[in-house]
Amino acid sequence: MTTEDRPDPAHRPPDGVSDAVVEAVGGVTAAFEVIEHARGMLYAFHRLVGRADAELADALDRLADAGHPDLADELRAEVVGRNVLEGRWTFQVVEDFDDGYYRTFADAERRLRDRLMDGRRHVYESELKERNRTHGRPGHEARPAS
Repeated sequence: MTTEDRPDPAHRPPDGVSDAVVEAVGGVTAAFEVIEHARGMLYAFHRLVGRADAELADALDRLADAGHPDLADELRAEVVGRNVLEGRWTFQVVEDFDDGYYRTFADAERRLRDRLMDGRRHVYESELKERNRTHGRPGHEARPAS
């Protein structure tokens, strides 16, 4: 196997780190990746609620123009600009999540990798790739060509 067909050293476990530790750290990282996905969905929620609020305001303008200004005003006062949670618009929900749970989890995952993997990322996945790829076949290279 040529040097180019071996995993990047940045994705190999540090000397003396057991497979069990690599797997456990990989599990923590995998859990954090789920939180990254959830965070993306939270941002999507933030954007969708904002879009719905703007679309509702536009639709109520059209309802008023169509001869129902009192009903449009009633709905506008009740829904447009309303908090999604007590005292919070979605941007405040996102900020609270980012500054609390997300930051705590991200810092803990990074601290674990720093202590046990010398900060290396995706070591478990790199080892999984090595076990599953067909060595020497096109499309199964260990890493991109330099």
